[in-house]
Amino acid sequence: MLSLVTDNFDVITAEVDERSAEIRMDDAGVPALKVSEGLAFLKAKAVFDSLPEEERKDSVIIGADTSVILDNVIFGKPKDREEAMNMLSVLSGHTHVVATGVALLSGPDVKMFTEETYVEFNALDDYQKLLISDYCDSGSPYDKAGGYGIQDKGALLVKCIKGDYSNVVGLPVPRLARELYDMVKYPLE
Repeated sequence: MLSLVTDNFDVITAEVDERSAEIRMDDAGVPALKVSEGLAFLKAKAVFDSLPEEERKDSVIIGADTSVILDNVIFGKPKDREEAMNMLSVLSGHTHVVATGVALLSGPDVKMFTEETYVEFNALDDYQKLLISDYCDSGSPYDKAGGYGIQDKGALLVKCIKGDYSNVVGLPVPRLARELYDMVKYPLE
């Protein structure tokens, strides 16, 4: 998705344990919509700190983290089929927020933002239950916040979205492009 913005990037995975990270919804009143922003910063900082000093000053590090939130409860990545079935059933018939926090680090400059997209799932009728069961059998839910990917057969669970589709996939590309431009005048200048 980042290649829509630039071809000049490397992917470096941050070693951040999201489940035990310091940023939690119940810590110091951090609202659910800001948890992903904090995790994105931890990821970007881990990569930034791993770079040699000479690379840090000429690099822009992008960290991102996506949360699925319903009624101020964060739905993480399900650990097993039962948890995935439960998550997708609870989300059915409701509109939830997909919040992607993004952190940009460039030398001493730090910029963070959260993009929100509203996703409404179909009602939990017999057909939705069948779709959920088949989707959980596919193995797809287990590495995704909220247990679904809108870019795969998880799209069948969705009635409609309001906002940025790319945000639901995991990276709010249009907003990221603008924020990068504002920060470092890239890629247009």
